[in-house]
Amino acid sequence: MQAGIQYILTDIEGTTTDIKFVHQVLFPYSAERITDFVLNNSFDHEVNVCVEVTRSTLVQEGWPDPTGEDIIEALLHWIKEDRKHPALKHLQGLIWREGYLNGDFKGHVYPDVPPALEKWQQSGLTMGIYSSGSEEAQRLLFGYSDFGDLKPFFSHYFDTEMGPKREVQSYHNIVNRLGVPAEAILFLSDVEAELGAAQIAGMATLQLLREGTVASEKHLGVGSFAEI
Repeated sequence: MQAGIQYILTDIEGTTTDIKFVHQVLFPYSAERITDFVLNNSFDHEVNVCVEVTRSTLVQEGWPDPTGEDIIEALLHWIKEDRKHPALKHLQGLIWREGYLNGDFKGHVYPDVPPALEKWQQSGLTMGIYSSGSEEAQRLLFGYSDFGDLKPFFSHYFDTEMGPKREVQSYHNIVNRLGVPAEAILFLSDVEAELGAAQIAGMATLQLLREGTVASEKHLGVGSFAEI
């Protein structure tokens, strides 16, 4: 790790966690339950806000008067195409919370991650998460992980409220929120476009070369957290 790093910011999918867990476990779980969840929680303020935000998006995209069925259909379609819509991500977080609490699954974390987190924390580094999944979903994944509760290792959880992960401004927003110089932050991700945006914002970058990851020619890469 290069000198001067004070803060490690990490992606989740393909970085700390096998992307298959998200696409083969979490997404199908939410798709199977989202219809009943929305209908059965129509009295819940959080759910209603998500429904109205979804309705507003559909109107903006040309649906004149979306019905409840239209909203459900749109949410299911967004899950299938992995759309980073804040209402969908929030609803998925609420649904996954039930799954974690019921013991239907645990959050997948690569085995090289927890020892590295512990080592970095002991050396005085601060750590945070930046993912397109909601803050709630992030806390759940690490709180109910294969290796127990890993939340104490992380000081911050950032989602798309900071902006899209491939846009430079999103990383400026995180720097401003943290109050840490950009050059003192190391961003870990498997996606070249995200690393590029973070680098333009002034952060140091490192690509995680997990199984199936396409190696970048512009960023240094490692096969696991143990190599950092």
